[in-house]
Formats: sequence, structure tokens, C-alpha cells
Amino acid sequence: MPESAEIRIRQARTSDVAAIAALMVPLVERRILLGKDLVDLYGAVPEFLVAEASDGEVIGYGALHVMWEHLGEVRTLGVSEDWLGRGIGHRLLDALERRALEFGLSQLFCLTFEVDFFTKHGFEPAGEDEQLVAIDVYAELLRSNDEGVAEFLDLARVKPNTLGNTRMLKSIGTARA
Repeated sequence: MPESAEIRIRQARTSDVAAIAALMVPLVERRILLGKDLVDLYGAVPEFLVAEASDGEVIGYGALHVMWEHLGEVRTLGVSEDWLGRGIGHRLLDALERRALEFGLSQLFCLTFEVDFFTKHGFEPAGEDEQLVAIDVYAELLRSNDEGVAEFLDLARVKPNTLGNTRMLKSIGTARA
């Protein structure tokens, strides 16, 4: 892949799901990402951005899941192994952060093995016993069936299923008018 190839970050489409799923396979096999069923990927298309090479090939992906009024989760961020080290992941994360600001979010969460990558973007590890949200918000989030929310809350029921990755947080300020 040429270094000078133009990359664009855009909203995912349903036609991108097969490419996203294929790009996820090596990361799932290495237990860096949790696998997702196609039905879940299709349902999450509005949350996804993709990185696209000049020839139209999808070479990266990332999702932003809104969890609460001020809180979102960066989910399922990955880049084709052929394109690693070229800043694609950084561009995707920056675009997801801009999107979070547009939604009015002021805090981002991620669950990751890539601590150094996220630290470079201002994320910090969350303490094991750290209260991440107000008690009333915590009570509402407990009602969610979403496993990502359960991981954010560090609920005991998801501990056996987690891969040993790190919960990280970042304050991103306030939304632009």
C-alpha cells in the first residue's frame, strides 16, 4: 500500500459490514476484540465510521456508542494489518471524538488492551473502585442489557467474560454550538 494513498474517514454503510467483519477476524482470533455477530454489526451501522483507501477498500473502522447524556464508549476500533502504523487508528479515534462532541458528550470510555494508543489520545486508566458516574446515573445504567455498559460499570456478571483489558476514560470538554 503506498504511503501517499489518500484515506478518508466516512460514515459506515450497510455495504461495509462484510469488510468490517472480515477485518475484525484477526483481532478476535488474537483476543484483542470481542467478536460480534453480523446482526449486531448491521444494527450498529449508525455508530460506525470507516477509513477508506482511495480505491474504496475499507481499511479501518470504529464505533461510538452513546451510553448516557454526557457519556459515550469508543467501541470496536481496528485497522487492517496491511495499514498499521500509518495513523489510520489515530484518525478514526479523532473523528469519533469529534462526533462525540457533536452529540454533546463530555466523557469517553473504552475497554482496551491498547493502553499506550489510548493514552496518547488523553485517555487514562479508571481505578478498580472508582465511581465513574453519579449514583442516580449508575442506577439507570444498571437497567441496560448492553454488555458494554455492564463492562463500564465493572459489574461482576461480566468479569468472567472480559479479556483482562483496561477500562479507560477521557474528558473531552463540552459540545460546540
